[in-house]
Amino acid sequence: MNTNPIIQQQHHWFRRFQRRLVANLDGPLLTITLVIMAFGLATIYSATAYASNRTAGQLMNMGVGIVVMWLIAQLPPQKLMRFAVPLYLVGIVLLVLVFVMGIKINGARRWLSIGITRIQPSEILKIATPLMLAWYFHKYEATLRLRHYAVAGLLLLVPFVLIAKQPDLGTALLVGAAGFYVIFFAGLPWKIIFGMLAAGIAAAPFIWSMLHDYQRKRIMTLIDPSSDPLGSGYHIIQSTIAIGSGGPFGKGWLQGTQTHLEFIPERHTDFIFAVFSEERGLVGNCILVALYLLLIARGLMITANASTLFARVLAGSITLSFFTYAFVNMGMVSGILPVVGVPLPFMSYGGTALVTLFLGVGILMSIQSHRMLVKQ
Repeated sequence: MNTNPIIQQQHHWFRRFQRRLVANLDGPLLTITLVIMAFGLATIYSATAYASNRTAGQLMNMGVGIVVMWLIAQLPPQKLMRFAVPLYLVGIVLLVLVFVMGIKINGARRWLSIGITRIQPSEILKIATPLMLAWYFHKYEATLRLRHYAVAGLLLLVPFVLIAKQPDLGTALLVGAAGFYVIFFAGLPWKIIFGMLAAGIAAAPFIWSMLHDYQRKRIMTLIDPSSDPLGSGYHIIQSTIAIGSGGPFGKGWLQGTQTHLEFIPERHTDFIFAVFSEERGLVGNCILVALYLLLIARGLMITANASTLFARVLAGSITLSFFTYAFVNMGMVSGILPVVGVPLPFMSYGGTALVTLFLGVGILMSIQSHRMLVKQ
């Protein structure tokens, strides 16, 4: 046994550093997330024809995301509440600026240039909107009335409309879903939910008339992809061929013919699930779905153990948002939902979207590690 006091002190500081490094990190949640990310990195490498720069770029995005996750996990939920209103207002201002000075790509104005890079303000609202609504319900917890749910609906409607007008219906639906989950967990009466559902069905013809031509075409293509096999139906046809050709066990990593003959569009982003399915097959898909279910189950456990209304509704919204991401992406790639441009969480290539997802994981870790704090 080494009795040198200097070495003992070094060991002591090293142990303190180790404890501090993993402080407030949730082991199961982090492990599941990193395993999904590992699948994603391998699939991105294959989907981009072994382009190491894409894989390195995703590793950098992952590193930034993990740092953001760690920083957020150290903050108690009470401090997170302080960012709710400023972050929401900044997000709304940035969405307005997109219409004034945003960059237009492929007919959509969704990005802002900030010199060295571009940002997509709508990604900020995926976290800012549920954070704002959770703060609002926490503030009026003792006096909740029907009017508070109406105000919450307006707070949700503003970013939804601004994002849908870009147009970016996929992100608008994700922001809308995240906000609705907060309102639902805050105790929205079922009769209101059923009333809204009935109103939505009744308004379907009006909503249809409000959609852009390309959005209507996507829905019609879902019904019959073969009606436009080289146009709007191409994505669905090629992705379903790739999924089916994978068979039970897949063709093997780097062996996907649909992928490497470049039949699958957006292979490393929105349609990465088709690449994964072709290479890993049904067994790989089952493992991936199981990982997402474990991620959601862990998030729901954190939700159930939350000590305040703010923490509970925010954790529930983030968890079900992960479910919505995965379900919508897999559904559109499999041809059972319209193509709306939703990434597969922790799998698809991306910077802002991945950091936003890790931010959500960090919030869940914060709620879990600070669950015993007395409500303030």
